[in-house]
Amino acid sequence: MSAPSPRQRAAASIDLKLEVVIVPVADVDRAKRFYGQLGWRLDADFANDAGWRVVQMTPPGSPCSILFGKGITSAAPGSLQGSFLVVEDVQAARAELVGRDVDVSEVFHFDGGLQVTGTQGRLPGPDPQGNSYRSWASFSDPDGNGWMLQEIRTRLPGRGLGGTNVATLTALLQETEEHHGQYEPTAPKHHWSTWYAAYMVARERGATAEEAARDAALHVDSLG
Repeated sequence: MSAPSPRQRAAASIDLKLEVVIVPVADVDRAKRFYGQLGWRLDADFANDAGWRVVQMTPPGSPCSILFGKGITSAAPGSLQGSFLVVEDVQAARAELVGRDVDVSEVFHFDGGLQVTGTQGRLPGPDPQGNSYRSWASFSDPDGNGWMLQEIRTRLPGRGLGGTNVATLTALLQETEEHHGQYEPTAPKHHWSTWYAAYMVARERGATAEEAARDAALHVDSLG
């Protein structure tokens, strides 16, 4: 195999961030209610007089959103299978979905390789060794589009912080510094990193700057 050319090496350095996944549905309002029931943020709902419509929603903490609607795909409703939703605690995530009246499977692991359709190869309970990437639960939307909860407690090397690039992280740090400067004169004694961490996590999860500042202040206060 020949070595990559300079052009190929340059192309490989360009960020390609998965931003949106198209979910084929038959009933847009039903899908909107279902994903709203999961606690996913509604980002947009646009339509025109020709019957075209698109709805964008985002799972909590996710940089990637979903789109569904009318006139945006020819894929059959329910044909999307095996989309992963990564969680730190699959048992807790499952319990939250159950609390939202979602029909979600029991936690399982695989006997052999991963399979995203059907239930073949599934064994009850989390991975016996407690390994990341190997404990799962699953559910489907009303059209049958299938989702997999995957537990990742410790990521493999090289995965970084979810793909955040230097420019984005720099801007977020500068914004965090500015809001912390407004908070600090009247704040209780604390280490700046405590406030920064709470603020940045809130922003990553979709909070506005004002909401993130409030959450960070509450976090510092809770540490007393």
